[in-house]
Amino acid sequence: MKLISFNVNGVRAITKKTFIDDVRLMNPDVLCLQETKANDAQTEEALAAFDEYFIYTSSAVRPGYSGTAVLTKTKPISVSYGLGIAEHDQEGRSIIAEYDNFFLVNCYVPNSGSELARLDYREQWDADLLNFLQTLEKTKPVIFCGDLNVAHTAIDLANPKSNYNKSAGFTQREINGIENLLHAGFIDTFRHFYPEEIKYSWWSARFNSRAKNVGWRIDYFLTSASLKDQLKEAFILNEIMGSDHCPVGIELK
Repeated sequence: MKLISFNVNGVRAITKKTFIDDVRLMNPDVLCLQETKANDAQTEEALAAFDEYFIYTSSAVRPGYSGTAVLTKTKPISVSYGLGIAEHDQEGRSIIAEYDNFFLVNCYVPNSGSELARLDYREQWDADLLNFLQTLEKTKPVIFCGDLNVAHTAIDLANPKSNYNKSAGFTQREINGIENLLHAGFIDTFRHFYPEEIKYSWWSARFNSRAKNVGWRIDYFLTSASLKDQLKEAFILNEIMGSDHCPVGIELK
């Protein structure tokens, strides 16, 4: 089973590029999208070519902002939206699909902002998210993926020293959020297979950053520890274009 996560930075824009062909080439069993920037009807229209998938969407109250989608070849047992906390559930940031052997949680985690104006909110989100995932784990294992808007360690971004505690995505408070997930037993699947490999999943649109590979690894698949033996591979697909992010994924045995 192949699962892929991709922040598309606008689903209507990316489908006018090579996205449809790229998805056909990647051929995921489940495709999780973030930052769709469209309402549910617009997202469904943009994804209409994928008639082999069941499609679930979640959009923000604010038009053209945030948003997530899940495309899955196997119909889930159930699908729900949000963390069940009104403060967090106005921006279409999470979709939860229940399968026979696991919950899949697709998230677009809030960015702390250029002046770190939303860092306090982000810290609360991280705490509430961990509690939510641990509650799901009481029923069955969890696969958690998406744009988590944090680089975990110094090898996960090109310029760690100049960004540490200055830039959104690499403050200690945000790092603590992902550390808490790992301490709770979740596995960073890419680091499980490639503990020292330098590979990024997002590049700033400025300064020709992608061509220079001055990037950040902020897109992840985390899994419950009980799924460790089922992990076959984890990957970051730098060659797939169309967004300021690239797809990341895992294969399960």
